[in-house]
Amino acid sequence: MDLFDFTKNASANAPLADRMRPRNLDEFIGQEHIVGKNSLLSRAIRADKLGSCIFYGPPGTGKTTLASIVAAETKGVFEKLNAVSSGVADAKRIIDEAEKRRKMYGTKTYLLLDECHRWNKAQSDSVLAAIENGNIVFIGSTTENPFFSMTRAIVSRCRVFELKPLADADVIKGLKCAVSDSVRGLGSMNVTVDEDAYAAIAWGAGGDLRNALNGLELAVLTTPPDSGGGIRIDKQTALQSVQKRVLSIDETQYYDMLSAFCKSLRGSDANAALYWAFALVQSGCDPLIILRRMITHASEDVGLADSSALTVAVNACLAYERLGQTEGLIPMAHAIIHICSSPKSCSVVKAISAVKAVLENGADYSVPPHLLNRESPHMNRQQPLYKYPHDYGGYVEQQYLPDSLKNEKFYFPSGNGEEKKIAEFLKKKGF
Repeated sequence: MDLFDFTKNASANAPLADRMRPRNLDEFIGQEHIVGKNSLLSRAIRADKLGSCIFYGPPGTGKTTLASIVAAETKGVFEKLNAVSSGVADAKRIIDEAEKRRKMYGTKTYLLLDECHRWNKAQSDSVLAAIENGNIVFIGSTTENPFFSMTRAIVSRCRVFELKPLADADVIKGLKCAVSDSVRGLGSMNVTVDEDAYAAIAWGAGGDLRNALNGLELAVLTTPPDSGGGIRIDKQTALQSVQKRVLSIDETQYYDMLSAFCKSLRGSDANAALYWAFALVQSGCDPLIILRRMITHASEDVGLADSSALTVAVNACLAYERLGQTEGLIPMAHAIIHICSSPKSCSVVKAISAVKAVLENGADYSVPPHLLNRESPHMNRQQPLYKYPHDYGGYVEQQYLPDSLKNEKFYFPSGNGEEKKIAEFLKKKGF
C-alpha cells in the first residue's frame, strides 16, 4: 500500500463529523451573525486579511472548522497546537520558523491554538511579541469566555468572535448534507431518515452539530439493512443514538413541566417545585438545566428580599457539578426549598426594566463634574469636588446621575423580607 492509499483509507475511516467538516465558507452552517455574506469575518477571510482572533463558544459550533477554513483559503502557512499538550518550546519553534519565513519570502504564518484558555500567563506571554510584530497571526479556539479565562494581554491583541449553539434547523441541514453526500457522507449507504428522527437528533444534540453527526453515524452503523439493502432511521432509533439521556416525554411536555417548576418556585410552593423538578429528572432532564433556572429565579423572584437565596442556588449548582447526580440532587432539593420559603421581591427585575426604558428613550451620558475621572480633560478644578463618603461616616449627599435624570428613581424596594431594612435605609437617606 502506498502513502496515497493509506491516506485515503484513513480519511474514509474518520468519524462522520470529521469527514463532513466544511471546506469553505459556502459549506459552513449557521453562525450568520459572524460569517454572513457581508460580515467582517467573512470579508477578512475571503480577502486573506484576517488578523489575530479568538473563536469561542460551545462544543460543535464550528470553532475549529472556521480555523480550518482560514487555513484552506489563506496563502500563508498554517500551524496548529493544542494548549493541553504544548508549551513555550513548541510556540518558540513555530515563531522562529515564522520569522525566517516572513523575512525570506514575505509569507504569513497562522498559529491555531486549540483550547487556548488552558495556557498560563507565561505560555501566553511567549507569543505576545510575535503577534505584535506580525510574525504570526494568532487564532485561538476555546469553549471558555476568553475575557475571564485568558490573560488580558492576549485578548487585547485579538478580535473575539462568539459562536452560538446552532439552531435545530441548522443542525438538521448538516445532517441532511451528510445523508446525501456520497463522497464524504452516507450517500452510498442507501440511508433514509424520517423527518421526526432528524428533529429528535437535533433536539437531543442541543446545538452541537458534531454530537448530532456522531449520533446519526451510530444509528446508521448499528441499524441492520432491510431486504432491499436500505437503512431506515426512525425517531426511536435516532433518540437512542444521541449522546444524551433520552427524555421519556416529548418536547412540548418538557417545556410545560419546566414552566410548571418555575411558576411553583415563584409561587412559594415547595411541594410542587420539588415534584416538578424530580419529575423532570426522572424523565431524563439534565439537573443542571433545573439548577441554572433556580439561580435566575433566586434573583428574579426572591432578589433582595433574601439575598442568601442566590448564594444557596449557586452553591447547589457547584455542589452538583462536583458530586454528580446521586448526592448532587440533595443540595438541589435544599435550594428549591430555600427559594420557595424565602420572601419574594421582583424589584431587581423592575429596576432593570426601568433603566432600560430610560436608556432606550435617549441616553444621557453626561457625567456630573465631581464624578469625572481625575485625568479627564473635561475636569474643571473650579467645579465642586467629589465627596468621599467614608470621610462622612459612610454616606454623604451628592448627585450621581446626569442633570437630566437627577431625580429619577429605578429601584423601589418591595418591603418584603430583608428589603424592609433596605427601604428604611433609602428613606433615611432621602432616596
